[in-house]
Amino acid sequence: MDTGDSRARAVSSGPLLALTAVVFFSTSSVLVLWAAPLGAFEITVGRLATAALAVWCLARLSHQPLFPSRVDLPQFAGFGLITALHFLCYIASLNFTTIAHALAITYTAPVFVALLSAWLLKEPLLPRKWLGVAVTVSGIAVLAGFEPRLNARMALGDLLALGSAVTFAFYSVAGRSQRARYGLFTYAGSVYGLAALWMLPAAVLTFTPAGYNGRSLLALLGAGLLPLGAGHTLYNAALRRTQATTVNLIATQEVTGGVLLGALLLNQVPQVNEIVGAAVAVLGIVLVLV
Repeated sequence: MDTGDSRARAVSSGPLLALTAVVFFSTSSVLVLWAAPLGAFEITVGRLATAALAVWCLARLSHQPLFPSRVDLPQFAGFGLITALHFLCYIASLNFTTIAHALAITYTAPVFVALLSAWLLKEPLLPRKWLGVAVTVSGIAVLAGFEPRLNARMALGDLLALGSAVTFAFYSVAGRSQRARYGLFTYAGSVYGLAALWMLPAAVLTFTPAGYNGRSLLALLGAGLLPLGAGHTLYNAALRRTQATTVNLIATQEVTGGVLLGALLLNQVPQVNEIVGAAVAVLGIVLVLV
């Protein structure tokens, strides 16, 4: 009975962890844009390396191994590549399109997560919860759609955001797949660190010494510690307790938080369709969770 109660408490804590992660996620877009004029590769490496170091400190304090076993390193290298591509595509998209578009398209990820979870993890959603997925994605489509400013540059940014969505889905499924094999800090620190290594050669080749100043460095440190070190580690903790599709659906509310912060701090004022779309997406999440 105690084991069953503990498992039930763990499952019920998953959505709360995901919601807390969203609070940290929401700072990502603003911090990334404040890190300019650093390039996408430099920002990707900087924030991943910062997050890895922070999580490795937590691993040491909690007596978890810093790295996976040698036999699992190739698999973790694959997880790191997926993670690196997710963050790179997202960060690069912000150079070409708006925060609302980048986030909205990135969070079409629940569709891909649902399909991959059913295929790779044998965790299909109940039929009634597919309605919630459809409503959530419809809300995001409304948020991103009806854009009078759409041009070739924005279309490129939207395409990069779609790449971020697909890799985010693989990243989410990978995190859940390792829940019984490695501790949270071992897993997260290793994946962040390996992702940084994947991007390091490109960051060196595109090094922009003039871009390093007090503001960009503080923004880079914040982007590593808040949305990634705290947010994504909480997200991975949620994945260990709740189905990946549910956790990813909750994470879609980074769209709402990011758009609000963009309006407050960057003067990227949301349009009516963006507000309506965010409200519809929240309704979809409620339908999945109830």
